Amino acid sequence: MQSPEDIKDIVRPSRAHCEALAKIGTATASSELSLLGIRDAQIRGPRPLKTGRSVAGAALTLQMMPKREDLYGSDEYENPERQLHRHVMYYAQDGDMVVVDARGDMGSGIFGEMMLTYLAGRGGSGIVVDGCIRDCAEAAKLDLGIWVKGVTPNYHAQTNLIPFAVNVPIACGGALVMPGDIIVADDDGVVVVPVGLAEKLIEGASKHAEWEEFARLRLSQGADLRKYYPLSAEAEPEYQAWRAENPLQK
Repeated sequence: MQSPEDIKDIVRPSRAHCEALAKIGTATASSELSLLGIRDAQIRGPRPLKTGRSVAGAALTLQMMPKREDLYGSDEYENPERQLHRHVMYYAQDGDMVVVDARGDMGSGIFGEMMLTYLAGRGGSGIVVDGCIRDCAEAAKLDLGIWVKGVTPNYHAQTNLIPFAVNVPIACGGALVMPGDIIVADDDGVVVVPVGLAEKLIEGASKHAEWEEFARLRLSQGADLRKYYPLSAEAEPEYQAWRAENPLQK
């Protein structure tokens, strides 16, 4: 079990990259990452507690492990500073995403309303947990994105799990998450973007979004799906003419 003194802060990616990825969204990010060699970047399992948000931020990671009572007592408040799930929150900065390897457990509420209120107050963008939170009704009122597998009345270490390490590599929903990775989350789910690929992804996604806007317009007018999605060589001259007439799309 990690000592709080051994926890390190993360190296954060560019906020401009995070903001761009939030606008791009998970579906386009996932498909563009596949073109860049990352076959499957999805974190499987967590779903939005409330819909309508698209966020991206640096990953602060929390690793949960199976409970062993000699390492972690049963009293939640016996020594609060031993609770490493508190320590991941201490590092939260504006825009950060807290990502938790909760082993898919459905009986441990990793965070409750108070912890999540603190994260929202620190300017965090949200949390991703391949497990549960508690106090979901109050948590849903916070200005915070929340992606979880479910909810439970139990507190974090009441049943099967204990917080074990902070800002270490984790497996969350079948995906490897490195501290400082960019986490993109929206109504479609959650995607992990390696920082080193962010710029290329954004560049590719911008081109993709532009021709999709043109194709969407043509398809809404009843045009031939085979010609406009994906954009065919036959439609390319028409697309270039449309771009010239719509400078805001460049």
